[in-house]
Amino acid sequence: MMSPKHILGCALGLGAVLLPLVAAVHAQTTPAQQPAAQVDQKPPAPPQKTAQVHSDGERIFAQNCSRCHTAPDGFPPRISGTVVRHMRVRAQLSQHDEEELLRFFNP
Repeated sequence: MMSPKHILGCALGLGAVLLPLVAAVHAQTTPAQQPAAQVDQKPPAPPQKTAQVHSDGERIFAQNCSRCHTAPDGFPPRISGTVVRHMRVRAQLSQHDEEELLRFFNP
């Protein structure tokens, strides 16, 4: 059986490996930069129904994940599924929390 220190060390090591990987994949999937005139424009506000759908995932993120992480602009579904699955174990999240986070990351 692994000691709590060993488990924590493994979790931190895995996080240190996954974070750059996720950042690299995210950087490759973001659209090319827009002209300066369009960069200053804010995207249209999402409909109220969309905000309600993601409120649980956003709340769960704020209560659990935001202690260590900033909210992502978006993850590819394959990456977000892997990240949430690993963090579910480490943060002791329920299956419901995992599902809501996936909806929040992948609207």
